[in-house]
Amino acid sequence: MPIAASVIITTYNSPDWLEKVLWGYFQQTRQDFEIIIADDGSGDPTAQLISGLATLSPVPIQHVWQPDDGFQKCRILNKAIVESQSEYLVFSDGDCIPRNDFIATHLRRAEPGYYLSGGTLNLPMDISQTITREHIEQGLCFDKHWLYQQGLKKNRKISRISLGPKQAALMNRLTPVRCNFKGSNASCWKTDAIAVNGFNENMPYGGLDREFGVRLQNHGITPRHVRFDAAMVHLDHAKSYRDPAKMAANKALRKQMEKDGTVKSPLGISELLASGYSAGRSSLHIPQPTTA
Repeated sequence: MPIAASVIITTYNSPDWLEKVLWGYFQQTRQDFEIIIADDGSGDPTAQLISGLATLSPVPIQHVWQPDDGFQKCRILNKAIVESQSEYLVFSDGDCIPRNDFIATHLRRAEPGYYLSGGTLNLPMDISQTITREHIEQGLCFDKHWLYQQGLKKNRKISRISLGPKQAALMNRLTPVRCNFKGSNASCWKTDAIAVNGFNENMPYGGLDREFGVRLQNHGITPRHVRFDAAMVHLDHAKSYRDPAKMAANKALRKQMEKDGTVKSPLGISELLASGYSAGRSSLHIPQPTTA
């Protein structure tokens, strides 16, 4: 079966959450896609999880890994893009469980000259821990009534997972929220990602996905919402890597690139390839045997 999309999922030492995410992708109504785990230096438990689940997966899974050298998400994303086998890229994170029509929605809405940007429904820690494989397979974690029974507070953000097709299409058109590229739920054509030289490896945590989207727009790509139809739930977790000073610097850089009309990242896919990296030469983290 031809591969219609490459789903790039970033992760770092969160195998329990990644397992739930992968069960979500195993339930997709379309299965003409590949999964690429973009792993920024996780240890053995993540490698063991991926190795085990790959034997159960209905779609190909590739584990693209690099040694832990601090926060290097942009670098591993660029490696994953190089390794991808399809013309269309879907980006998400290892803590975001997709509804079973997630891939079908991105592929249905994909159109040359556009990138797609969706959202997530953030769940508190207790519900994140409650969700099991069965809850994912039965779609319960996308059922607002089930979520309310688990203690989720009622708010209007539930519409991100609860609207029917017609309502979702209407809300995508009417929402006043700016359509920025969100790395947890976004997609674009591979040719466009390469044209802007991928993600900017100079950037630490904080807005690196939005900066990528700015350069796509500078390249002439129009953003389009899938905020209410490409549904995901976001599992809770700590963010110890947040650094307000670095985030502020990233924002200033993004604003400058937007003002200057910058298209290509100064440190991205071209530089990665020039360093000798090429498709099929990704580093796979092999779990080491335990010593007595």
